[in-house]
Amino acid sequence: MTGAQFDHLLGSTAPIRVSFEFFPPKTEKMEETLWSCIERLAPLRPSFVSVTYGAGGSTRERTHATVARIIRETDLAPAAHLTCVDATREEVDQVVRSYKAAGVRHIVALRGDPADGMGRKYQPHPGGYASTPDLIRGIRAIGDFEISVSAYPEKHPESPDLPADIQLLKRKVEAGATRAITQFFFDNDIFERYVDRVRAAGIDIPIVPGIIPVLDFERTAGFARRAGASVPAWLAHRFEGLERDDKTRQLVAATVAAEQCFDLVKRGYRDFHFYTMNRADLVYAIGHLLGLRPAPDAKAAAAASPVGAAA
Repeated sequence: MTGAQFDHLLGSTAPIRVSFEFFPPKTEKMEETLWSCIERLAPLRPSFVSVTYGAGGSTRERTHATVARIIRETDLAPAAHLTCVDATREEVDQVVRSYKAAGVRHIVALRGDPADGMGRKYQPHPGGYASTPDLIRGIRAIGDFEISVSAYPEKHPESPDLPADIQLLKRKVEAGATRAITQFFFDNDIFERYVDRVRAAGIDIPIVPGIIPVLDFERTAGFARRAGASVPAWLAHRFEGLERDDKTRQLVAATVAAEQCFDLVKRGYRDFHFYTMNRADLVYAIGHLLGLRPAPDAKAAAAASPVGAAA
């Protein structure tokens, strides 16, 4: 597809909508990086931004603090992650109530990885929510939240097969989920076949493709293996020999992710969820290629902001 053809496609259909995922900072330096990323991407006017969440009280507290600051200091709509791991129902319910009190109206409900690491057998907390559908019902009992859930085009690593995984997604929807965001993938044919099977199962909520710019190929490939996402040979070839060439690697990463998004737009998809890894420049560049532009007042604000000027 030529640039002119893509511009025509963008201009002739519904607008592109994006959302961004961040993770809460562990150090002061990481907090600076996070807020630089948020300020850089906010002018692209995402539908929402999500903040990840893991097991353990300190992680929950960092996520809550990040979400609360987004509400206080920005116009962004935050979606807070929430898991079942290592917590009682009462503890999880209290987190939900605290989000509601802070003004959060969107939760990303996840079972979560086992506390001792991905790949280990998940064991529900004896006094906790046993599954994501249970968690969703608990959230619904507390407030009228928008609830996003995960979806896996190549199945979750712990699922026996893809049909079982799709049935779990159906139970999440029946419990009250309103959107599914996929694990990242690199083969759009796999994603499209998955959506066809989801629709055939009677699931009609939006299925938003998750996109990850490949900042570090080996690291991303390792995570993909653990998460059950395939890595095509052509992708490895794109990054071959760039291990010590950061600048070229970033250009290739932006190109690869943009090409994937272009193809998805051609197939009729208009919503994209970016796993930013708290790195803004690649995601901003991809958004620009997709036709996203800051509002005039956002440009002025960015120019006046020390963080925006440095980004």
